[in-house]
Amino acid sequence: CSSLAIGTTTGYRLFSLSSVEQLDQVHESNEIPDVYIVERLFSSSLVVVVSHAKPQQMNVYHFKKGTEICNYSYSSKILSIRLNRQRLVVCLEESIYIHNIKDMKLLKTILDTPPNTTGLCALSINHANSYLAYPGSATSGEIALYDGNTLKTACTIPAHDGPLAALTFNSTGSKLASASEKGTVIRVFSIPGGQKLYEFRRGMKRYVNISSLVFSMDSQFLCASSNTETVHIFKLEHLTDSRPEEPPTWSGYMGKMFQAATNYLPAQVSGMMNQDRAFATVRLNVSGQRNICALSTIQKLPRLLVTTSDGYLYIYNLDPQDGGECVLIKKHSLLGSGKMEENKENDLQPPLPQSYAATVARQSTVPSTSTMPGYSEDGGALRGEVIPEHEFATGPVCLDDETEFPPVSI
Repeated sequence: CSSLAIGTTTGYRLFSLSSVEQLDQVHESNEIPDVYIVERLFSSSLVVVVSHAKPQQMNVYHFKKGTEICNYSYSSKILSIRLNRQRLVVCLEESIYIHNIKDMKLLKTILDTPPNTTGLCALSINHANSYLAYPGSATSGEIALYDGNTLKTACTIPAHDGPLAALTFNSTGSKLASASEKGTVIRVFSIPGGQKLYEFRRGMKRYVNISSLVFSMDSQFLCASSNTETVHIFKLEHLTDSRPEEPPTWSGYMGKMFQAATNYLPAQVSGMMNQDRAFATVRLNVSGQRNICALSTIQKLPRLLVTTSDGYLYIYNLDPQDGGECVLIKKHSLLGSGKMEENKENDLQPPLPQSYAATVARQSTVPSTSTMPGYSEDGGALRGEVIPEHEFATGPVCLDDETEFPPVSI
């Protein structure tokens, strides 16, 4: 969540997300029109692009040098691409291809996968496990979990009754969140075991299309957005029995009675009682727009980022203690000249109470440093620099090295 990539009718653009006030454009390319997939390898110069002009071809570029590393063609339209420092995954409607990112060699082809018209799949960004998740059924919410390192099936998770609509791993690859096409319930499972850890109810009144599902880097929060105007943020916490004994109050007694009662109720009813509501929410100014969300730390504070398909980036403050309604603090245009769009008075919501607003940092412009193992944000997000060699899996990889990623003839 340190940079943003967008595909447009004229090409693609890469932005750095290190500042609230300023949106820095890292790179713009107009060489390939109608880009509908653009994936950047963390803060490196490696970018993978697919265009409507050649929807069966994947192009891999070193954007800082302006050179093509290689390209691969497939039997049908490419629906999605996922990558980490070990693997590059290409998802077609009925097959998945796994490449070794170090030399781009094809390692495995998973054939005859259930029809997956949206190209739904998730890859752990932690290359130590490189778990891959994709729909195991076209009619039910079954998740197929695959180990991208050992190239073996790990397990199958019966996650939902209806077909899947969203999948995402946390940063370490130890948790997997999913939502079905109904969009009312979001579940979190342990990986690789597949045990259900959490169940969150997004809403019961109407079915929605979940368009984005993402964990925060510390795995404390899970964000879900849809085709409605509301974005939900859930907090992953268990009320365990190890907490201190509650004082013998009337409310405490009734709480225990209620907890005991759930053991005697039908599973569906007791499950409803155990589900958590959203910890924090956002009401977008627009609905019906496809959007993608991210939970990130920018200038040392937790932020919710929402990018909409009409070309805007919204930045909200998230109160990690009290949650509630997140406050819009900045709106940027992504399709203009790369400069930020000035806010209008009516774009912004009222400020939070002084107690929290006083902590909102606008003084510092220093990018925050992530503490995730094997991840570096040393300004590379701004300039498209290389990722340090030691952070790549298996063997020295350096995107500045002329001999790395030799031309591949297909």
